[in-house]
Amino acid sequence: MTQNEIIALVRKKMAHRPVTVKIFENCFNDTLENTVKEGEDGEYFMLTGDIPAMWLRDSTNQLRPYLFTAKSDPRVMRIILGVIKKQLRAILLDPYANAFNETANGAGHQTDKTAMRAEVWERKYEIDSLCYPVQLCYLLWKNCGETKQFDDDFYKAAETIMDVWEIEQDHVNNSNYTFERFDCPETDTLPNEGKGNPAARTGMTWSGFRPSDDRCVYGYLIPSEMFAVKALSYLSEVFTGIYGDEAAASRAERLAKEIGDGIRKYGVSDGVYAYETDGNGNCAFMDDANIPSLLSLPYLGCCKKDDPLYLDTRKFVLSSKNPYYFEGEYACGIGSPHTPEGFIWHIALAVQGLTSADEAERERILDTFERTTAGTYLMHEGFCKDDPAKFTRPWFSWANAVYAEFVLSMCGLEIKL
Repeated sequence: MTQNEIIALVRKKMAHRPVTVKIFENCFNDTLENTVKEGEDGEYFMLTGDIPAMWLRDSTNQLRPYLFTAKSDPRVMRIILGVIKKQLRAILLDPYANAFNETANGAGHQTDKTAMRAEVWERKYEIDSLCYPVQLCYLLWKNCGETKQFDDDFYKAAETIMDVWEIEQDHVNNSNYTFERFDCPETDTLPNEGKGNPAARTGMTWSGFRPSDDRCVYGYLIPSEMFAVKALSYLSEVFTGIYGDEAAASRAERLAKEIGDGIRKYGVSDGVYAYETDGNGNCAFMDDANIPSLLSLPYLGCCKKDDPLYLDTRKFVLSSKNPYYFEGEYACGIGSPHTPEGFIWHIALAVQGLTSADEAERERILDTFERTTAGTYLMHEGFCKDDPAKFTRPWFSWANAVYAEFVLSMCGLEIKL
């Protein structure tokens, strides 16, 4: 389908919801019109929005709704392939960095105590930052039949990702990664001289920071561990189907099994998934709006919507038992310690809709979106549950994209995972 055909479909399916149509058109058009910039050698740099940097996580999520149009639109395909090229080269430059500059301009957090480079905006190590480019490459293949992304850079990046995840299976003894930031909230820096809190060896792979860019309290972030297992399954299939490399496929499968075994042994307690654990008996029971989240597991392909353990976990995270679930006059949903208390995230609302099998719940979420844009007809990061005019980040492209994907799902379009 073309861009215009997508918009026409939404106008038809949502004719009874003119506000939804207006929000969708704004969000769907925003990314390709305002966040991408062509560089050299076919690369594309993609702004996250109101921060002049490109996140590996955000840029993948920003492009997911355009998988529906890439096969029919050469410009969209060129942009996606160009962003992938930029992502893969970023991983090869520094697999521990989460966000990158357009050029080696020295912008961003250059005073952090870690191995910074002029090309890097921020060097917070997050498992999901390595998962997302793998996911985008795989989804482009399965949804559009495209394989140009599987070049030498992809193969080298895939090997690098597995190298890092194997090293970080024993962060305390094997890793050289440290991160410290000064004169900042404690969530922006790692304790213990930048090494983070102690974590036992479990088979899982350590993460310094969450997808919110807040530090992990405990080193094993369960939704990101599960996303890593999924990404490794993608790599196994690509190594076999594209490169004909059974040894590399076996390596990916072995690592996926080790991480998966660790999740099952240490990441489940009292019938629900923990959000974080350290393998020493400590767990955090909560969920965060940022993806990967426990709520997002079916959206990432980590489980089915009707998986019993997921459903029990979902019931927990969408309740007052989750310290970051808020109920107010205008909305109820999941927020984040990254934003003020009582602020609900549009990303979390969209994910709640995308992972729900209840059409009435999905319709209620559309209602919530219509009354919480504060007249901007765009998504934000977090907004106050009692006053949507109070919000963070007026331009947040990832939120726009996941909203667009949710609306498209309401119109019968689903990405093949």
